Amino acid sequence: MSIMFDNNKPIFIQVREMIEDQIVNNQLKEDEQIPSTNQLVNFYKINHATVSKGINLLVDEDILYKKRGIGMFVAPGARTKLLQKRRKAFVDEYVLPLIEEAAKLDIPLNEVLGYIQENSYVENFKNK
Repeated sequence: MSIMFDNNKPIFIQVREMIEDQIVNNQLKEDEQIPSTNQLVNFYKINHATVSKGINLLVDEDILYKKRGIGMFVAPGARTKLLQKRRKAFVDEYVLPLIEEAAKLDIPLNEVLGYIQENSYVENFKNK
C-alpha cells in the first residue's frame, strides 16, 4: 500500500507529521517502539533516506529516542511537547489571523465569539 503525499510539502516532513499524529492520538505511547525505518519504507513506498530524515527530526526534537540495536522509541513527555507545539501553531496559524481579520472588519470580540458558538462543531468540542 502506498499513501498519497501532499506535493506542496517535503515528504520527510509529512513522515514526521504522521508519526507525531500517532503520538498525539495515543496510537504510540511513551517508551513504545515505533515501526522500523524498513517497515515505514515498505509501507509508504518511499526512499529510506526520506524516512530517516523525518525520524531524525523527531530525535532532534527529543520526541523519539534510539535504543542501539533495538530501534526507535517514543520519548517520555513527547505527547505533552507535541501538544504544546501544536497549540502554539494553532494560535499562530488560526487564532491570530482570525483576530486580525475581525479587527479589519470592525467585528467586536463578543460577536466573533458568537460566530464561533453558532458553529455546530463547538457543541461536539465541549463534549470532549
